[in-house]
Amino acid sequence: MDEIKVFSGSAHPALAQAVADYLNIPLGKCDVFEFTNENIFVRILENVRQRDAFVIQPLSSPVNKNLVELLIMIDALKRASAARITAVVPYYAYGRTDKKDQPRVPITARLVADLLTVAGANRLLTVDLHAAQIQGFFNIPVDELTALYILGRYFEEKGLNDSLVVVATDIGISKRARDLAEKLNAPLAIVEKRRVGNADRAEALNIIGEVAGKVALTVDDEIDTAGSLMNVVEALGKRGAREVYSCCTHPIFSGEAIPRIAACPVKEVVVTDTVPVDITKKLAKITVLPIAPLLGEAIHRIHTGLSIGALFEQS
Repeated sequence: MDEIKVFSGSAHPALAQAVADYLNIPLGKCDVFEFTNENIFVRILENVRQRDAFVIQPLSSPVNKNLVELLIMIDALKRASAARITAVVPYYAYGRTDKKDQPRVPITARLVADLLTVAGANRLLTVDLHAAQIQGFFNIPVDELTALYILGRYFEEKGLNDSLVVVATDIGISKRARDLAEKLNAPLAIVEKRRVGNADRAEALNIIGEVAGKVALTVDDEIDTAGSLMNVVEALGKRGAREVYSCCTHPIFSGEAIPRIAACPVKEVVVTDTVPVDITKKLAKITVLPIAPLLGEAIHRIHTGLSIGALFEQS
């Protein structure tokens, strides 16, 4: 592994260090800081000429700063003659803006793809995109990992299978929820909901499937303000669900998310650390599972030319 270099932006250095530890290599040395005029400066502090470079940077809060920082790091590596640059973006921001669903609006997920490519990224490694078609916005290879197997193993070990029903929080996530339900040998239910305008709130309308007397496990790609989660948990309670657990890949937890989760009757919220979860947000009912082994193994397979798909066939 002497030709591989893993670098970290400032978004999630703990995750980058955990990935480097998994690969048994030191984290790449670089200076990344912001001048008083808010201009970002990057300097790579070691030789990367003809090396296989990976930059780990989720587009978490502050989203725009972390995005620009990632672009500048990629540019610095390109100008330092790295052989291949892989942008490792565990959380891909702007994923919800993936189509023109209103007049005169942008497709920002495509714009971000273009920015990464123009900056010099040769490959993207990410986890659970909000919409699968985002892969098609890139003209470079995209490896999309999924955390469903990590989340599934956690709930398998809890022994809830006999009374469990997996609940997709909307129709868009139903395919992933179905895959998780199959892994847990549980039936599937789907929440039909409508998002109200451009506001960060949604109204749960109906539940398709039988949840009465069962332990419900809601599945989503991310929890942002937790408004949708509150509505879904309330709807499941009205339909007779005995207990409600929730899981998602990306714990964004913005705005009033933590107070809402604290007040919500959900028994446990299980997430991964694709984005950093601040100590002030770690409630007793929030469980954070490590994503570093999955990312580390994927990086190893990319570097050595092994199959990424086989990684999940073994899960």
